[in-house]
Amino acid sequence: MTTIHLAAVRRTLEGERERLIYQLAELGSTESGDLVTDLEFGDGFADAAAATSERTEVLGLVDNVRLELSAVDAALARIADGTYGICAKCARQIPVARLEARPQSVLCVDCKSKS
Repeated sequence: MTTIHLAAVRRTLEGERERLIYQLAELGSTESGDLVTDLEFGDGFADAAAATSERTEVLGLVDNVRLELSAVDAALARIADGTYGICAKCARQIPVARLEARPQSVLCVDCKSKS
């Protein structure tokens, strides 16, 4: 059985964390998901509708990035507390191939396919 190298996984996750925080900043958001910029629009209805639509889209993107960031943070916490690579549902080892493909995985393939 192949083993997972936690130091390499930690570096990968930390790099992913930095990328996600940069992506949030590019979207005008803080790490916590608060928008630091507000979309401005004129007095016209079409402008307001377009701005609302754009803001909704940006908020959706921010939410998705925040979810990814939360998963990365949780994986880093599992490394720190010694539970990384253990399925949260059945407590069996998550296959190394799955962790290599998606280092923030919390479920083994069997449990993920049932959820």
